[in-house]
Amino acid sequence: MSRQLFNTAPDWLEAQLTEPLPGMHTDEQRMRWLIALARKNVERQTGGPFAAAIFDMNSGKLISAGVNRVEPLNASIAHAEMLAITGAQQVLGSFNLAADGLPACELLTSSEPCAMCFGALPWSGIRRLVCGARAEDAERIGFDEGPKHPDWIGELERRSIAVQRDVCREQAVAVLNDYVASGCTIYNGGKGAELGSVHIKSERSAASEMRPDKALE
Repeated sequence: MSRQLFNTAPDWLEAQLTEPLPGMHTDEQRMRWLIALARKNVERQTGGPFAAAIFDMNSGKLISAGVNRVEPLNASIAHAEMLAITGAQQVLGSFNLAADGLPACELLTSSEPCAMCFGALPWSGIRRLVCGARAEDAERIGFDEGPKHPDWIGELERRSIAVQRDVCREQAVAVLNDYVASGCTIYNGGKGAELGSVHIKSERSAASEMRPDKALE
């Protein structure tokens, strides 16, 4: 039995993280870098159109990064946010990213968290969440985001997790649209697999014609 449960990054990402990173001092700079990871994950056929990373809120230093690996790993929990959070916890040596002595951590994700990833946030220890695309953008192309609390932002803020939405949303939506237009898998599990398959052909057709600005209407 393998003990490498969380050593899940594709080779190209591991190699990229050893190289000097571009200046990432603002939310927009960090999000554009993440969106590029999501696009490369699709182009390299190493997973879905999503990427996430944990940064030190004060210094802007990258702590960990992850891309969606559901299909390659045959693991429904291998969402970008889950892998980024777990990576940061292992790097910092604590299951609680808010533990004493650790830097204040923020999670940036190229798309808003689904129900599963949302559930992980309060226990992760992050202090801030920054999102690119919205859940409805992912749902528009067929992904099932699950039964998330209708006031999910309020729930996080009540737990002292600040939320920022729509950072580089147009660019993040473009990756989603390109993913479905290219015929890649919409990998919903359980009942979600049926929900996604009902609309996927029409969504692919619509995505191929949809301009990013139209996606935001």
